Amino acid sequence: MFRKTLLATVATAAFATAAIAGSMKKDIVDTAVDAGTFETLVAAVQAADLVDTLKGDGPFTVFAPTDEAFAALPEGTVETLLLPENKDQLVAILTYHVVPGKVMSTDLSDDMEATTVQGEAVTIDLDNGVMVEQATVVSADIETSNGVIHVIDQVILPEGNS
Repeated sequence: MFRKTLLATVATAAFATAAIAGSMKKDIVDTAVDAGTFETLVAAVQAADLVDTLKGDGPFTVFAPTDEAFAALPEGTVETLLLPENKDQLVAILTYHVVPGKVMSTDLSDDMEATTVQGEAVTIDLDNGVMVEQATVVSADIETSNGVIHVIDQVILPEGNS
Protein backbone atom coordinates (compact mmCIF):
# COMPACT_ATOMS: atom_id res chain seq x y z
CA MET A 1 0.00 0.00 0.00
CA PHE A 2 2.76 2.44 0.96
CA ARG A 3 4.67 1.61 -2.22
CA LYS A 4 1.55 2.14 -4.35
CA THR A 5 0.90 5.50 -2.67
CA LEU A 6 4.54 6.50 -3.06
CA LEU A 7 4.50 5.58 -6.76
CA ALA A 8 1.27 7.53 -7.27
CA THR A 9 2.80 10.54 -5.53
CA VAL A 10 5.96 10.34 -7.64
CA ALA A 11 3.91 9.96 -10.81
CA THR A 12 1.74 12.94 -9.83
CA ALA A 13 4.80 15.06 -9.10
CA ALA A 14 6.43 14.07 -12.38
CA PHE A 15 3.26 14.86 -14.30
CA ALA A 16 2.81 18.19 -12.53
CA THR A 17 6.41 19.14 -13.22
CA ALA A 18 6.18 18.15 -16.89
CA ALA A 19 2.83 19.87 -17.33
CA ILE A 20 4.04 23.15 -15.95
CA ALA A 21 7.57 23.19 -17.26
CA GLY A 22 8.26 26.38 -19.11
CA SER A 23 5.57 28.25 -17.21
CA MET A 24 7.58 31.44 -16.71
CA LYS A 25 5.13 33.26 -18.97
CA LYS A 26 2.11 32.22 -16.88
CA ASP A 27 1.12 33.38 -13.42
CA ILE A 28 0.60 31.11 -10.42
CA VAL A 29 -3.11 30.52 -11.07
CA ASP A 30 -2.76 29.76 -14.79
CA THR A 31 0.20 27.48 -14.08
CA ALA A 32 -1.86 25.53 -11.52
CA VAL A 33 -4.82 25.29 -13.89
CA ASP A 34 -2.62 24.01 -16.74
CA ALA A 35 -1.02 21.35 -14.55
CA GLY A 36 -4.33 19.52 -14.12
CA THR A 37 -3.37 18.18 -10.68
CA PHE A 38 -4.58 21.18 -8.67
CA GLU A 39 -8.28 21.28 -9.53
CA THR A 40 -9.34 21.34 -5.88
CA LEU A 41 -6.81 24.04 -5.03
CA VAL A 42 -7.98 26.16 -7.96
CA ALA A 43 -11.65 25.69 -6.95
CA ALA A 44 -10.76 26.73 -3.39
CA VAL A 45 -8.84 29.79 -4.60
CA GLN A 46 -11.88 30.77 -6.68
CA ALA A 47 -14.29 30.23 -3.76
CA ALA A 48 -12.05 32.34 -1.52
CA ASP A 49 -11.89 35.18 -4.08
CA LEU A 50 -8.08 34.94 -4.18
CA VAL A 51 -7.68 34.52 -7.94
CA ASP A 52 -6.92 38.20 -8.60
CA THR A 53 -4.44 38.27 -5.73
CA LEU A 54 -2.54 35.22 -7.00
CA LYS A 55 -2.60 36.60 -10.53
CA GLY A 56 -1.17 39.89 -9.21
CA ASP A 57 2.40 41.15 -9.34
CA GLY A 58 3.65 39.22 -6.33
CA PRO A 59 6.07 37.70 -6.09
CA PHE A 60 4.56 34.86 -4.08
CA THR A 61 5.77 31.45 -2.98
CA VAL A 62 2.93 28.93 -2.97
CA PHE A 63 3.10 25.56 -1.26
CA ALA A 64 0.50 23.91 -3.49
CA PRO A 65 -1.30 20.78 -2.26
CA THR A 66 -2.25 18.35 -5.02
CA ASP A 67 -5.77 17.04 -5.55
CA GLU A 68 -4.64 13.87 -3.75
CA ALA A 69 -3.61 15.97 -0.74
CA PHE A 70 -7.08 17.52 -0.53
CA ALA A 71 -8.69 14.09 -1.02
CA ALA A 72 -6.77 12.83 2.03
CA LEU A 73 -8.57 15.30 4.31
CA PRO A 74 -11.45 13.86 6.36
CA GLU A 75 -14.55 13.20 4.29
CA GLY A 76 -16.64 16.30 3.71
CA THR A 77 -13.90 18.76 4.72
CA VAL A 78 -13.36 20.26 1.27
CA GLU A 79 -17.08 20.52 0.55
CA THR A 80 -17.65 22.25 3.89
CA LEU A 81 -14.78 24.69 3.34
CA LEU A 82 -16.15 25.64 -0.08
CA LEU A 83 -19.47 26.78 1.39
CA PRO A 84 -19.88 30.59 1.32
CA GLU A 85 -20.38 30.77 5.09
CA ASN A 86 -16.90 29.23 5.61
CA LYS A 87 -15.06 31.65 3.33
CA ASP A 88 -13.02 33.21 6.17
CA GLN A 89 -11.74 29.81 7.28
CA LEU A 90 -10.94 28.86 3.67
CA VAL A 91 -9.04 32.11 3.15
CA ALA A 92 -7.05 31.47 6.34
CA ILE A 93 -6.10 27.97 5.20
CA LEU A 94 -5.18 29.00 1.67
CA THR A 95 -3.14 32.03 2.72
CA TYR A 96 -1.28 29.75 5.16
CA HIS A 97 0.11 28.09 2.01
CA VAL A 98 1.48 31.37 0.63
CA VAL A 99 4.67 33.21 1.61
CA PRO A 100 5.33 36.72 0.31
CA GLY A 101 8.35 36.91 -1.96
CA LYS A 102 9.97 34.32 -4.17
CA VAL A 103 11.58 31.60 -2.03
CA MET A 104 13.46 29.03 -4.09
CA SER A 105 14.60 25.70 -2.65
CA THR A 106 18.18 27.01 -2.60
CA ASP A 107 17.02 29.76 -0.21
CA LEU A 108 15.87 27.26 2.41
CA SER A 109 17.72 26.25 5.54
CA ASP A 110 16.89 23.60 8.12
CA ASP A 111 14.44 24.70 10.81
CA MET A 112 13.87 28.07 9.18
CA GLU A 113 10.54 29.77 9.67
CA ALA A 114 8.71 31.64 6.95
CA THR A 115 5.83 33.95 7.79
CA THR A 116 2.82 33.25 5.61
CA VAL A 117 0.35 35.73 4.15
CA GLN A 118 -2.10 34.39 6.74
CA GLY A 119 0.20 35.71 9.49
CA GLU A 120 1.49 32.52 11.11
CA ALA A 121 4.89 31.04 10.33
CA VAL A 122 5.55 27.65 8.75
CA THR A 123 8.66 25.67 9.65
CA ILE A 124 10.89 24.17 6.98
CA ASP A 125 12.62 20.88 7.83
CA LEU A 126 15.43 19.57 5.64
CA ASP A 127 16.30 16.44 7.65
CA ASN A 128 14.23 14.02 5.52
CA GLY A 129 13.92 15.73 2.18
CA VAL A 130 12.15 19.08 2.23
CA MET A 131 9.15 19.41 4.51
CA VAL A 132 6.86 22.33 5.22
CA GLU A 133 5.22 21.58 8.55
CA GLN A 134 4.03 17.94 8.07
CA ALA A 135 3.89 18.12 4.25
CA THR A 136 6.64 16.85 1.97
CA VAL A 137 7.69 18.92 -1.03
CA VAL A 138 7.35 16.53 -3.98
CA SER A 139 8.29 19.02 -6.69
CA ALA A 140 10.12 22.29 -6.09
CA ASP A 141 11.02 25.51 -7.86
CA ILE A 142 8.27 25.69 -10.48
CA GLU A 143 8.82 29.26 -11.57
CA THR A 144 5.95 31.43 -12.76
CA SER A 145 5.71 35.02 -13.94
CA ASN A 146 4.79 36.17 -10.43
CA GLY A 147 6.55 33.74 -8.11
CA VAL A 148 7.24 30.09 -7.51
CA ILE A 149 5.24 26.96 -6.73
CA HIS A 150 6.42 24.11 -4.54
CA VAL A 151 4.11 21.07 -4.80
CA ILE A 152 3.29 19.44 -1.44
CA ASP A 153 1.64 16.14 -0.60
CA GLN A 154 -0.58 17.36 2.27
CA VAL A 155 -2.78 20.31 3.10
CA ILE A 156 -1.16 22.24 5.95
CA LEU A 157 -3.46 23.83 8.49
CA PRO A 158 -2.85 26.88 10.66
CA GLU A 159 -3.44 26.60 14.40
CA GLY A 160 -7.12 26.49 15.18
CA ASN A 161 -7.93 24.85 11.83
CA SER A 162 -6.50 21.39 12.38
